[in-house]
Amino acid sequence: MADTPVVEMIEQEAGRTGKPARSVRVVLLALMIAMMLAMLDNMIVGTAMPTIVGDLGGLQHLSWVVTAYTLATAAATPVWGKLGDMYGRKGAFLASIVIFLVGSALSGMAQNMGELIGFRAVQGLGAGGLMVGVMAIIGDLIPPRERGKYQGMMAGVMALAMIGGPLVGGTITDNWGWRWAFYINLPLGVVALIAVSAVLHLPRKRAKARIDYLGVVLLTVGISSIVLVTTWGGTEYAWTSARIMELVAIGTAALVGFLFWQTRAAEPIVPLHIFRSRNFTLMSLIGFVTGFVMFGAVLFLPLYQQAVQGASATNSGLLLLPMLGSMLVVSMIAGRVTTSSGRYKVFPVVGSVLMVAGLYLLSLMDTGTTRLTSGIYMAVLGAGMGCLMQITMLVAQNSVQMKDMGVASSTTTLCRTLGSSFGVAVMGALFNNRVQDVMAQRAGALGSKVTEQSAQLDAASLAKLPAAAREAYQHAVSAGTHSAFLLGSVVGVLALVTAVFVKEVPLKGAGPAAPRTEEPADAAPSEGLAEAV
Repeated sequence: MADTPVVEMIEQEAGRTGKPARSVRVVLLALMIAMMLAMLDNMIVGTAMPTIVGDLGGLQHLSWVVTAYTLATAAATPVWGKLGDMYGRKGAFLASIVIFLVGSALSGMAQNMGELIGFRAVQGLGAGGLMVGVMAIIGDLIPPRERGKYQGMMAGVMALAMIGGPLVGGTITDNWGWRWAFYINLPLGVVALIAVSAVLHLPRKRAKARIDYLGVVLLTVGISSIVLVTTWGGTEYAWTSARIMELVAIGTAALVGFLFWQTRAAEPIVPLHIFRSRNFTLMSLIGFVTGFVMFGAVLFLPLYQQAVQGASATNSGLLLLPMLGSMLVVSMIAGRVTTSSGRYKVFPVVGSVLMVAGLYLLSLMDTGTTRLTSGIYMAVLGAGMGCLMQITMLVAQNSVQMKDMGVASSTTTLCRTLGSSFGVAVMGALFNNRVQDVMAQRAGALGSKVTEQSAQLDAASLAKLPAAAREAYQHAVSAGTHSAFLLGSVVGVLALVTAVFVKEVPLKGAGPAAPRTEEPADAAPSEGLAEAV
């Protein structure tokens, strides 16, 4: 059950002043800091990786610094959601912050690559609860109808992390050393920890049922296998290699076993009844597609602008400004419209159309495309993302009961995470194959030699190439991005088809001028919010 007095306090204070209560604003600020920690970390660390390898060695294990964090985050996400539902969200959220900070401190003190990989896994375990905790606590505090106001804040944090991450990472590494790329999390995390501890008041829970340990193991094995397949496939191992096939078999068996067990577990990690809600299932699918497209775009757009348009790698985050700025503005508009009208179906539909259009336009870029033109194309894609990023979570939470708010938030987040893993892997494989084919065609044996290690060259390697090979590489990257974004636009059509079938169930919680709504007969509403309103 929700903390009804908290919801009523928000509504009463909002009715008098048009703003949430001050204590709630403090909590929301702390939640935004926690979200920033979860999103900023990988981008800062990515910039520092060359320096880390130079200091600790272990170049052959470099990929595991990121993979260990990603695996732990993905595997822990649904577990944190369920723990919050069973034992109370405040305690679970504070625990995730503490684990993340401990992992950050230990990572900063690592003396070799093995230690760093292990400590990054600890950090990832905590990170899995940060995003889920933020979304679930906002779901507890803010009625869905009012929640649209805060979409702009969430989108702003995401944009700030993507733009500022590489810049902050480079500045910290150059001036303070790579260890501060991890230590920088500590003061921010402590602020969030103190604010949430002091101001957030949610009811304590104590579930009689035990944690579904078998479900945790099966889900962890399944998710880890999927992430490893998408991470290693086409890079560390060939897609048809025995190792990849083994991982596919293990992952499939674990997930099938997990689904079977969830129908029998006393307190399942992911209660399958939440998928009986059509809107929840559709939003999970749209979230997967959004993750697929979003992180693929973030990966290939800077690469294209650096290799083809000659942009500086130092300011790579700024290259995404047209897309992220558009996403931020549109997300704020969507949030305001949703709050004032209570209607939201138009945004998944329009967002999917803009996403498909933006990806198709980006697929048209070649070696002669100007930065202004590519910026406009990115803005179209960003507008589509702005319509989709937060609406998916809002509608998913509105489609379940309050007791399942945590697992709903974690499942939606997990779908987006898995989508990003598949997007980077599939679009990356297509990009790499296309680049190598075009290089072989245009530069012959020299082209094949240039890209035999990797189809993605850094600025230093690109500058050393002969003029003819450099020109061939620019054409190859253009061809690779064409194929990747064209694939993205095809996958985006799936989101559009899905969005058409979304049923507009009224959001609980009345807006400033809107009448109170009755319980929708065809949805599984949030119990506490229904009582509060």
